[in-house]
Amino acid sequence: MPTPQSVAFYTLGCKLNFSETSAIGRQFEERGFQRTAFEAGADLYVINTCSVTDHADRKCRKVVQQALRHNPDAFVAIVGCYAQLKPQEIAEIPGVSAVLGAAEKFQLVDILADFRRPAAGQPGQVHASPVSAATEFHAAHSFGDRTRTFLKVQDGCDYSCSFCTIPLARGGSRSGSIASVRERVEKLAETGVKEIVLTGVNLGDFGLQGPERERREDFTQLVRTLDEVAGIRRFRISSCEPNLLTDGILDTVAASARFMPHFHIPLQSGSDKILALMRRRYRRALYASRVARIKELMPHACIGVDVIVGFPGETDADFLNTYHFLNELPISYLHVFPYSERPDTLAPTLPGRVQDRVRHERTTQLRSLSEKKKRFFYEQHLGLETEVLFEDDVTEGRMEGFTPNYIRVAAKYDPLLVGELKTLRLTSINTLGLMEAEETV
Repeated sequence: MPTPQSVAFYTLGCKLNFSETSAIGRQFEERGFQRTAFEAGADLYVINTCSVTDHADRKCRKVVQQALRHNPDAFVAIVGCYAQLKPQEIAEIPGVSAVLGAAEKFQLVDILADFRRPAAGQPGQVHASPVSAATEFHAAHSFGDRTRTFLKVQDGCDYSCSFCTIPLARGGSRSGSIASVRERVEKLAETGVKEIVLTGVNLGDFGLQGPERERREDFTQLVRTLDEVAGIRRFRISSCEPNLLTDGILDTVAASARFMPHFHIPLQSGSDKILALMRRRYRRALYASRVARIKELMPHACIGVDVIVGFPGETDADFLNTYHFLNELPISYLHVFPYSERPDTLAPTLPGRVQDRVRHERTTQLRSLSEKKKRFFYEQHLGLETEVLFEDDVTEGRMEGFTPNYIRVAAKYDPLLVGELKTLRLTSINTLGLMEAEETV
């Protein structure tokens, strides 16, 4: 097969994956490839996979099938977390040409220079070192429009939560330097980006650098440094473990005009017993203290929470502890996930498996609580004036944007508002649960 001229990408999973797909895409463009839409029948397809969401195998297979439907002769390369965990299994999927692991994915253009498809009936090439080889930090950021970008500043994780495969898929915690991050932020500011979301696997563990992964800096120092960069109007912290969300970070955000009062803090369970079984590094009292501190400093702050229900050993009493704990906390919304067994983790070996039906029922209950929490949070802001940053996303003549504290605002489409900050008065909540707004006099 001759060297392909066009390449298309598909990303499964988190914002970190999206930022890495963008970085790989820029590598191809620098080599002369033309990036094209997935459905355009590209010569080469790169599929970035996830191991956190359910049915990774089924999703990967479906995307491969769709790619080959658009171009039956395409070269299909699989990267990402699932590729690191199950490389041989993926290589057997019909139509897969190559699989690259965590240490190889950013060398895709060089490793697969000739992009030759395997012979009919043969498995794809596998280039996947043990995850211990993934020691280098690769900078990445998403870049699709001039409004917001997701900037990767940390990768990997040294924690050993009993339900999680991320350390097996991405390796140990590692970061770039504060100086290198600041340089990237300044360059992004020159492109007109208005908002940067800091992303990582364990973002609060930022600072481990070099071959020996020495702790040279920390996340608090990074936040304070970026707060000095004048070219970016908004920063957001994507997610931070409660035990790593220091007073220094909270004090900096509270005093900052650039860091938004919006936090996403994983909880996973409101039961100390379940937190211990999960091998989490905090208990509910610490979590509650972090939420209380945020609300003390920033009463209007938005706080999102990750929760897993149906973990092995979670009784009705444990679930009710979680429900009541969340109900009493001044949080703004929940991301609720039914527990899903992951190979090579400790959790599936624990006693007390929760039936799928019960997992579903508990998920439904917490998602209902999330809707109530979100609406109450929105109602507290009715009548207030605030800045809204509008996205380049228009549906049926309507556009949407976000306030500093992450209230989603709907407005009539105006091309002059795309990517712009506009001060509006929040007036009502529509039938879709979005905030309506009007211009101030």
